[in-house]
Amino acid sequence: MSSNTTRHIEGIADKAVGAVKKNVGAAIDNEQMEAEGKLRELEGEAKIKGVEASERVKGKFEEVTGAIKRKVGEVIENQQMEIEGAAREKKGEIRQGLNKKSDT
Repeated sequence: MSSNTTRHIEGIADKAVGAVKKNVGAAIDNEQMEAEGKLRELEGEAKIKGVEASERVKGKFEEVTGAIKRKVGEVIENQQMEIEGAAREKKGEIRQGLNKKSDT
């Protein structure tokens, strides 16, 4: 599993555990538990957003390098290079789309 995948899973887990702890703290009127839960929930959200940002950067890099390779392939009339570049460019676009900024 990649580092980003692991961090994303950790973020989701922290967010969920934090939400539960926050709600339990509110239910039993324990302000400290509620605050600790909210903190953990926010830490999880920060991990998730960090992973998404990292993946968007990787996607942009793939998109740009793919576009360059595609153009070079066009100029030197190398169809294989052109196709490989177009595929990499599309892969980058998809990676960026899958990791759009979220408001959560």
